[in-house]
Amino acid sequence: MGATRRRAIAAIRVRAVRLALRAAARVKRRDDLVRLGSSECGWVVPTRFLVPSAVCYCAGAGEDISFDLALADSYAAEVVTIDPTPRAITHAERQIKGRPNMRLLPVGLWKEDATLRFYSPRDPKHVSHSIVNLQGTDSYFEAKCLRVSSVMRLLGHPKVTFLKLDIEGAQFAVLEDVLAERIPIDVICVEFDQPSPFASSLRMLRSMSRAGYSTVSLDGLNLTFVRDTGT
Repeated sequence: MGATRRRAIAAIRVRAVRLALRAAARVKRRDDLVRLGSSECGWVVPTRFLVPSAVCYCAGAGEDISFDLALADSYAAEVVTIDPTPRAITHAERQIKGRPNMRLLPVGLWKEDATLRFYSPRDPKHVSHSIVNLQGTDSYFEAKCLRVSSVMRLLGHPKVTFLKLDIEGAQFAVLEDVLAERIPIDVICVEFDQPSPFASSLRMLRSMSRAGYSTVSLDGLNLTFVRDTGT
């Protein structure tokens, strides 16, 4: 299959998934939502949680950490950028230099602590690699991966306010682990990117709802969930 046909099929699939997610997500609107970051890598989040004491784990940096920077610079949150990809590490290190409330953790997130393969994208100009080999390639690098709970123990965080997952297909395994561990994260931002994602996405929407999370934003394939606490 040629590259042009693959792109066309992928675009059709994404449009179909967006429509299906919009029908299934049952978005619960809030009046405190704001979009932070660039047009390509921004996220919609509720301002109620944007306070200096907020601890934010932003997994998946690529070469655009504008969301991470907005959390740190505009709201003085403590931000941990998480990505093991060499190009992402180089980019993030330059961006966070001189910002005392930001740090880089060069690992992947996964459902267990392990060293795993991260498979390359088809286009060498692209940055993001995938544990689940989203694009079916042969080249890879290996990197250490940690559970969210392991990162919390490593960094001494008893609580996480924001968790952003833009991790090339690994998001469902990580979310399932977070829910199984009952980690009380206030806001979870996640991209639902899978080759044939709707069945997995629908199961995750149901799991998030059962765990007490409401969908408050659907921006393309990016969803924002808020844990229901009665406020």
